[in-house]
Amino acid sequence: MKGLKLEPTQIREEVARFNEHLQQSYETLKTIGDVEVGVTPRTEIFRNDKTRLFYYAPQSEQPLKTPLLICYALVNRPYIADLQPDRSLIASLTREGVPVYLIDWGYPDEGDRYLDLDDYIEDYIDSCVSACSQHAGSEHVNLLGICQGGTFSLCYTALHPERIRNLITMVTPVDFHTQDFTLSHLAMKVDADLAVRTYGNIPGELLNDTYNSLMPMRLGVQKNLGLAAQLSDRDKALNFLRMEQWINDGPDQAGEAFRNFIQQFFQRNLLLKGDVMIGEKRVDLKAINQPILNIIGAHDHLVPPSSSRALAKATTSPDYRELCVQAGHIGVFVSSKGLKQVPSGIANWLKARD
Repeated sequence: MKGLKLEPTQIREEVARFNEHLQQSYETLKTIGDVEVGVTPRTEIFRNDKTRLFYYAPQSEQPLKTPLLICYALVNRPYIADLQPDRSLIASLTREGVPVYLIDWGYPDEGDRYLDLDDYIEDYIDSCVSACSQHAGSEHVNLLGICQGGTFSLCYTALHPERIRNLITMVTPVDFHTQDFTLSHLAMKVDADLAVRTYGNIPGELLNDTYNSLMPMRLGVQKNLGLAAQLSDRDKALNFLRMEQWINDGPDQAGEAFRNFIQQFFQRNLLLKGDVMIGEKRVDLKAINQPILNIIGAHDHLVPPSSSRALAKATTSPDYRELCVQAGHIGVFVSSKGLKQVPSGIANWLKARD
């Protein structure tokens, strides 16, 4: 076994380059104030408790007739879908003529500890579907669920198939027991009852630390080593700061909803078995016969493609399509590669079924 060979000249050059980047990053950060996110013009059209519904008007002379309602996960803020003008799924969709509506869950507090999945799906999502339908003057809505929001959208569509015209799932877990689902393996060890008794609501910081632990080198050591170079360029610094703001803006999770989701989905895999209970209603994915577009990240470390692809045989839809993007979990709708494929892919798919 050969020892590690160190080149003094190369080390000196790298140290000098790092110091130069460090000085440049200091000068760059002095010129940057608070970064803006969620910059696409929007209108709040509905509110139910802390849940708000926003409308983004289509920027096209021939918009789609059926509105698109986006349901994001509870664990992060939905403005990742509208991070900045040149990295915005929502802005790209409106340019394609899609009338977009977005559910914003807000920030749960102590008074929301006992909200469960029945509250989120049968009250908040259902009321947003009604408000979206009424505002758009459309009997049906198209539903786009992202990550956990995709799982919620599957549940809602199975319970209310008459209200949904087309269903889109993006980086959505379906089979929670695939071998490569690392997050699920961790969740299997969680005592959800003890966690809820201890914390009440589950702290967002705790969940964020858990996600970072899935890729400790890339999201920890490598990220920090490259920080000086990243911040030395103004545009790169702004991109980095917006993403960091989103990453560290994780809402706490309502305790009862967290318990429901961990136990029914992660630990018992009841969605695929057709035994998830939302209140007193059983979720049967076979009740879904709408056209489905399933968008998958080929390099998704949070929701592996194997978990998402289980949807192909889980419903009775005669019109099931997949769009696989060579990107990670967030890169599917934030990276340049994802934004070249996903908005136009969604818009064209919807136009053919409007």
